[in-house]
Amino acid sequence: MTWAEEFDVGHVTPSACPACAVAPSAERLAVMTKPAPARLMLSLPTAHCAACMSTVENGLMKVPGVASARVNLTQRRVSVDAAADITAADLIPILAGLGYEAHELDPGLLSVTETDRQGRDLLMRLGVAGFAMMNVMLLSVAVWSGAADATRDLFHWISAAIALPTVIFAGQPFFKSAWASLRAGRLGMDVPISLAIILASSISLYETLHSGVHAYFDAAVMLTFFLLAGRYLDHRTRAVARSAAQELAALEVPRALRVLNGVEELVAISALKVGDVVRVRPGGRMPVDGIVMEGNSEVDRSLLTGESLPAQAVPGTSVAAGEINLTGPLLVRVLAAGRDSSLHRMADLVAVAESAKTHYTSLAERAARAYSPLVHVLSFGAFGFWLWQTGDFRYAINISAAVLIITCPCALGLAVPAVVTAASGRLFRKGLLIKDGTALERLAEVDCVVFDKTGTLTMGTPKPANLNDLPPAVLAVAAGLANASLHPLAVALTKAQEGRAEVTDLQEVPGYGIKGQWRGRPVRLGRAEWLGAATVAETATYLSVDGETYAIRFADSLRPGAETAVAAMQKAGLRVMLLSGDAESPVAELAQRLGIGEWASGKLPEEKLATLTRLQAQGHKVLMIGDGLNDTAALAGAYVSISPASALDAARTASDIVLLGQDMAPVADALRIARQATRRIRENFALSGGYNVIAVPLALMGLATPLMAALAMSLSSITVSLNALRLR
Repeated sequence: MTWAEEFDVGHVTPSACPACAVAPSAERLAVMTKPAPARLMLSLPTAHCAACMSTVENGLMKVPGVASARVNLTQRRVSVDAAADITAADLIPILAGLGYEAHELDPGLLSVTETDRQGRDLLMRLGVAGFAMMNVMLLSVAVWSGAADATRDLFHWISAAIALPTVIFAGQPFFKSAWASLRAGRLGMDVPISLAIILASSISLYETLHSGVHAYFDAAVMLTFFLLAGRYLDHRTRAVARSAAQELAALEVPRALRVLNGVEELVAISALKVGDVVRVRPGGRMPVDGIVMEGNSEVDRSLLTGESLPAQAVPGTSVAAGEINLTGPLLVRVLAAGRDSSLHRMADLVAVAESAKTHYTSLAERAARAYSPLVHVLSFGAFGFWLWQTGDFRYAINISAAVLIITCPCALGLAVPAVVTAASGRLFRKGLLIKDGTALERLAEVDCVVFDKTGTLTMGTPKPANLNDLPPAVLAVAAGLANASLHPLAVALTKAQEGRAEVTDLQEVPGYGIKGQWRGRPVRLGRAEWLGAATVAETATYLSVDGETYAIRFADSLRPGAETAVAAMQKAGLRVMLLSGDAESPVAELAQRLGIGEWASGKLPEEKLATLTRLQAQGHKVLMIGDGLNDTAALAGAYVSISPASALDAARTASDIVLLGQDMAPVADALRIARQATRRIRENFALSGGYNVIAVPLALMGLATPLMAALAMSLSSITVSLNALRLR
């Protein structure tokens, strides 16, 4: 059976007739007893624009049995509703024909809510607080303009009716966080924030009940609005995609074709045990770790090892979960499946590395640890002092509230997110997307940069390098043969060579190449040993015509801006290294071309992570730049990490920054901008501290009302934001 025949699945669609609407015919009953429709999820690493979306959706909708196809460009996935007998294996070659690499994801392992609920919740509360603040301020202006007695009391009651529900609703993020901090026996930043809001509201309500001259509902709502603005900015800069470990786990093939007594059965991976035999069709991913029992093929290990040249798979060859079977069907005996597979072990490595990265403490968090206790001491100290001096509880609580509001860490809370938002906007225009709020702070401290090779410093797509040296007739024959294969080198040759000779009797010999007849003469394209040819040092495929053998060499093109980025980093005094899972020859050639003195080839994922761990144990702050599954653990474990937008979903998720374009040069700019951003953050802390040095003594002396304190706090927040905008 040929590759095309294996994937040519027929689908029967029941006919529709008016009678079906009133009487359940035998045909309709048969349809009703069919299994429920399948929901399939596939990763599309190379989809990037609206044209990709329409191409994929329209292409899949043409498949019989597919009810709907929806592409999510942000997450680079397509969700497909289809008949129960359609599997991902049926759709992957169709997507490949459309020009899109695809990998099946397990929807059960991607159960985390797709929508950004926390962000929407904060934005909604911010909108409510902003609307209420404007209305309460209008009423306050009326009071300040001279409204007195009953009119003033009426305006205060209307303000209370607007402000109190607003504060209760919009302040929930701070109240919940403060309560959690107190239950844990610590004073977080949200404790003084919550106390300031509650005190301002309570004093205002008390004054209103007793027909007081001053009420500070405007201060309470204004405080809530500015604090929510800072919290929302912080959330947006920390909008990290879901866990890379989950993405890796979801890449595991959820089902496998088990062969038992000559009968094939589609079963869940969890149902497989050691010793079972599974069939892996061409174009499918290995569902298990195992040994090839029967069949000849080639496997693409680039996602796991970074090695660009496919490896031959023959009986006795070891294969690993996640590798892609390219040319021929294989029978594989299971050695490990599910949680015991190499792919799942890699996911465990990533999870451990991610948890280690969370130990990093941001500048704002370090400042808050010292700031929060001091705020409470000052506020309670002011209350005690003025109560002792005057004996007036009402006066003492007003001063205590003013101190709490004026020292409220709103400017401190804005200091980091305002800078990160400004810097993120500047970097986005340069083609870099910041995913983590602390990434810029960490990037500014980097002193060592580690690059992956394939797909990072190079484009990861082989291209013929010596077509001009070969006769046109020879190239036409090679293209005619290559057109019948999905081998990466054959696909690259087909794209590069327009003219094709008519080759008949085409037959793919799994694991070796393609053979056929040209003008009645046998021709072959494939491995050197199959053709009896002498091998060349570079990546190559070989053509045999009339007893003559020709080597068609391939080279991976350098990513634009790679030379500029490496040179700029070395000029800045950074240590630059190259770690690759590829073979020694192409790695050495690339290192020499870019002037990288430290390099290593044949590195497995755990070896890359071990190298980074060793560097960081020596005191280095390492920036890892990579794109493949074999880089995911290292990306998660590095001090800070960057991946190209063309990287696999799991690699992009594990990284802190995503390079949106193909040009690598902006990475060097990111290092410079990160240092500028860190300086702005420290300047903001200095501004916030200077404001407190001036304002706090005034509040302690009773010279600032809660409203004056709220206005001063707002002024400090605006100053911090304007300083952050200097980054633009």
